[in-house]
Amino acid sequence: MTVVGQTAGGRMWLGAQNPKDRCERGAAPLSLLPMLTVPNLLTLSRIVAVPLLVACLWWPAWTPGYWLAFALYCLMGITDYFDGYLARAQGTVSKLGIFLDPIADKIMVAAVIVMLVATQDIVGVHLIAAIIILLREIAVSGLREFLAQLQVSVPVSRLAKWKTTLQLVALGALILAGAVPLVPWVKLVGLVSLWGAAALTVITGWDYLRVGLRHMD
Repeated sequence: MTVVGQTAGGRMWLGAQNPKDRCERGAAPLSLLPMLTVPNLLTLSRIVAVPLLVACLWWPAWTPGYWLAFALYCLMGITDYFDGYLARAQGTVSKLGIFLDPIADKIMVAAVIVMLVATQDIVGVHLIAAIIILLREIAVSGLREFLAQLQVSVPVSRLAKWKTTLQLVALGALILAGAVPLVPWVKLVGLVSLWGAAALTVITGWDYLRVGLRHMD
């Protein structure tokens, strides 16, 4: 903002207001405003929705909770697609969005897996597939942070995209299976997709690890 001031000698001057002065008076920092784009708000909405999703799955005997969780899960998946699409279409890809998008995805996946294990929708040998997926998410996050410090970019492979698709289908089907317990094939689809995602998780995780090992002493 341009302001008019006066020097000690009585002369008038024209200049820009100090942003620091605005902050001291309670005004919002101007640097935050460009971050509040529609794609970033969609990404933030996914993070905010995670506790609601957990709450819907909290009582496994409450069938409507599974329906609500499935609807919310689908809505989160839709926003996951549109935040990236809009950011690219509008040319508003930001560092904040790049930072938050994978975090939102990992929080959602981890929360759903933990809740499905707690509700015993994932039991027995299928726990192995769930643990593999969780461990991969943690390991790859740490590896990406390490490579980012070295300014090394790891592009997402086609197999990684298939892994993400199978993972989303698996968790969605397992949530839906709790809403329709009399339709056993829905849970079967979820478990088969879960193992498919776990298998691709091992393959893509090894690819990321090989890239990381090249840059380690």
